[in-house]
Amino acid sequence: MAQLFTKDTQAIFWNNNTTAIQRMLDYDYTIQRKTPSVAAIVAPTGGSKFEKFFWGADEIMIPLYKNTEEAKAAQPQADVLLNFASFRTAYDVTMEALSIGGFNTIMITAEGIPERLARKMNAVAKEKNVTVIGPATVGAIAPGAFKIANIGGTIENIISSKLHRAGSCGLVTRSGGLFNELSNIIAINADGIAEGVAIGGDRFVGSVFIDNLLRMQENPEVKYMLLLGEVGGTEEYKVIEAVKSGKITKPIIAWCIGTIAKYYDSGVQFGHAGASANAEAETAEAKNKAMAEVGIFVPESFNDLPNKIAEVYNDLKTKGMIGDIVEPQTNTVPKVRKNKQFICTISDDRGDEATYAGFPISSLATPDTGKGIGDVISLLWFKKQYPKWATDFIETVIKTVADHGPAVSGAHNAKVTARAGKSVVEALVTGLLTIGPRFGGAIDGAAKYFKYADDNKLTPAEFLNYMKNEGVPIPGIGHRIKSLKNPDLRVEGLKRFANEYFPATPLLDYALTVEQLTTSKKENLILNVDGTIGILMVDMWRALGYSEEEINEFIESGTLNAFFIVGRSIGFIGHVLDEKRLAMPMYRHPMDDILYDVKMAEKI
Repeated sequence: MAQLFTKDTQAIFWNNNTTAIQRMLDYDYTIQRKTPSVAAIVAPTGGSKFEKFFWGADEIMIPLYKNTEEAKAAQPQADVLLNFASFRTAYDVTMEALSIGGFNTIMITAEGIPERLARKMNAVAKEKNVTVIGPATVGAIAPGAFKIANIGGTIENIISSKLHRAGSCGLVTRSGGLFNELSNIIAINADGIAEGVAIGGDRFVGSVFIDNLLRMQENPEVKYMLLLGEVGGTEEYKVIEAVKSGKITKPIIAWCIGTIAKYYDSGVQFGHAGASANAEAETAEAKNKAMAEVGIFVPESFNDLPNKIAEVYNDLKTKGMIGDIVEPQTNTVPKVRKNKQFICTISDDRGDEATYAGFPISSLATPDTGKGIGDVISLLWFKKQYPKWATDFIETVIKTVADHGPAVSGAHNAKVTARAGKSVVEALVTGLLTIGPRFGGAIDGAAKYFKYADDNKLTPAEFLNYMKNEGVPIPGIGHRIKSLKNPDLRVEGLKRFANEYFPATPLLDYALTVEQLTTSKKENLILNVDGTIGILMVDMWRALGYSEEEINEFIESGTLNAFFIVGRSIGFIGHVLDEKRLAMPMYRHPMDDILYDVKMAEKI
């Protein structure tokens, strides 16, 4: 992997660090990325499904997931994990990601992961060919393509340090703070960096200097490299050997900080866990000398580093190995931004023509489009394009439940309200308010309980016992009038349609075995129309490829009930208009139809 990141790279961000994520998205907007660099956020304790962030002056939504496995399954293209877990959790998060697979790079920001665990984690990552940046790092950047979290600082600093577009230098350092300083120095004395990595300050980090420099050797965008080492450890000697053996041929500028250590009488611990010399070879002075001996460009001091950068850069440019860079266009992040109060993900009315889930209304509305109400529902309710058999089934359901005469409670209420002189809207609402567990709501219940029984492999007898113990009559079973000898033709029609057009009907098949048991006890304990609709909806969604969790969510949110509401609204309106047309007077219930049992109130 010559290039660590590209302009298409996307990451899963573990831990909802909104400030760091917003900085990444502001960078994306500035460099005019087409897609956000953060595809998903893992928020184990979060209760939301998404988090809003600014994209320029507008807002976008980044989905939230409870764990890495869910996030990766939903966003398989995201091949970077940004692990912002605490040091107590970071190891487990990383090991889980390595087990899941599909990640090319994992960045770990936590400092102080136990060294035994860090060594194990890094060994597993190397076995799986995964680049680990960190622990204890601010991350990495591919200017003009992708940046991790807070590296590079503010947008203003990023632009002034030329980190908004690729330069020629490959930068590798332990220190995140000095990374920003070095980026600025390179921008002033050369043309900026092509790729930069702060490998992390802990003693045992995943990718060391040589790993990153060998990759940059293969990256054609990198023309020369800058290594900032430090006192302690021997990683710089691996770079020396690679230069001596010819594995690295591009010019390297290098400096090890910590030369002041020789003035101390005893060993001294610098800022990073690994910055402590335990032998002469680990001192900054010894490493600087050894690197200079093999032809690495080592300045006289850190203060001379800018001159050395300019010297190497100008030499390469004179030789024609580095060309001029055309400054790309960038966006400016607004200083003042306002949060949106509402979110809409189903329709858009901002253009010349409103759209339903991306489809102009004109492409759906007229008969010549071949689209029907089922297509509109699939777009506006589910944001999916359902196949014809599914949209036809939706329309069949709506037509089936549209009306069941004037005697049912909803139609009765609508008629009474209309006769009181109320409007169509008011009369319709009174009818709709009767829809619930005893009227229409059985569709939801049937889907829920029959699916539960099927999911848990309950036999029909076990299912009946389960419902008995729950103290709940089986939703979708039983009819006041219809029976085996007098079947409900609406149910028969739905079953015929499903048998002919559904790819499979496993839940309906199961429900019919339950019906055999219930009707053996009482003939009218048949699968009724509510039950048939709820059960076939589950079969439809399964055939369309929805997960069981998604189907459960549809059931819990009242989606099935919504089909009954839409269908029955047609009938309610019909009854209301019938009352208006007939100019019926105010309704008063006949006294002889009321059982009066009124006794004298007791005196207290």
